[in-house]
Amino acid sequence: MAFTPPFTANNPTGTGQLPLSVQEAYSLTAHFALRAAPLYEMIADVRSTAQTHSGSGVQFTFYNEMDQATAALAESVDVTPVVLGDKKVDVTLVEYGNAVLTTAKLRGTSFFNIDADAASLVGYNMVNSMDKIVSNIAQAGTNFTNVGGSVPAAGSGIVAANIYTSTEGRKAVAQLRTRNAPGWDNGNYMAIIHPNVSYDFRGQAAVTDVINYQLYQDGPPIRAGSIGVFNGIEYIENPRAGILATGVGGRTVNVYQTLIVGRQFLAKAFSRAPGFGEDPNVVFGPVTDVLRRFNPIGWYHLAGYGIFRQECAQRVQSSSSLN
Repeated sequence: MAFTPPFTANNPTGTGQLPLSVQEAYSLTAHFALRAAPLYEMIADVRSTAQTHSGSGVQFTFYNEMDQATAALAESVDVTPVVLGDKKVDVTLVEYGNAVLTTAKLRGTSFFNIDADAASLVGYNMVNSMDKIVSNIAQAGTNFTNVGGSVPAAGSGIVAANIYTSTEGRKAVAQLRTRNAPGWDNGNYMAIIHPNVSYDFRGQAAVTDVINYQLYQDGPPIRAGSIGVFNGIEYIENPRAGILATGVGGRTVNVYQTLIVGRQFLAKAFSRAPGFGEDPNVVFGPVTDVLRRFNPIGWYHLAGYGIFRQECAQRVQSSSSLN
């Protein structure tokens, strides 16, 4: 039987010859960057429920407590009246906002729904920005502890070994309770802890024992990674927890700020005039150009935040072994 050699094509037409006919496909689903959930707004629990008028800010007024009267009264001598005192906290309203402007040509040539995607980006930018605004105020509280005993608020004396431990949490609870700081609905304080700090905290034997105990009591959230309640603190793990970067302010490591708070630490003020409100708004601006090509979309808020009671928060600054 004669041997037939394999067929050899002459001048084949393949993907290299028709590059315009073979193109990468595009997913029609738009994807966005990974997003951390907003967190700090919920600890601004003091609001102006009774307000005289819509003003440039809100003044919260406190009475000073009277000193204890522990001396016995003399039978025939009248008491001497003492003077009452007061103090205030001012929260100023500030305008916040951001916007984008899409063109008609972009909307007419893109395979995405540009306006819908822009609305999603603007909406997240709104909550993301406001949460950072509140975070900056919350992390500026005057009550803080540096693990290792260093003094500066900038954390310049903290070294790699100064990680967060259960001892630091117990100390913060003692400080808050000594100052009569009210807890949340369950009586515990709330801690916003960075995942890197949580890593060290979870590794301690005492914490592991409590987590294992809670696993039998309320398994699903513990299996999902919740630390739960430990020594009077309910820990919330979130990458938004404050970080002071290394190499700045004399710091040799990243300094993590674990914020432990009770109620009434932060106050929020907002305009009560018509068209304003407690929450920011997404705004679809008017199309005002001659050919009606430019669509504006943004967000706007007129509000203010301030520390209401310094004594209701304790910031613990530490390093992390995942630094």
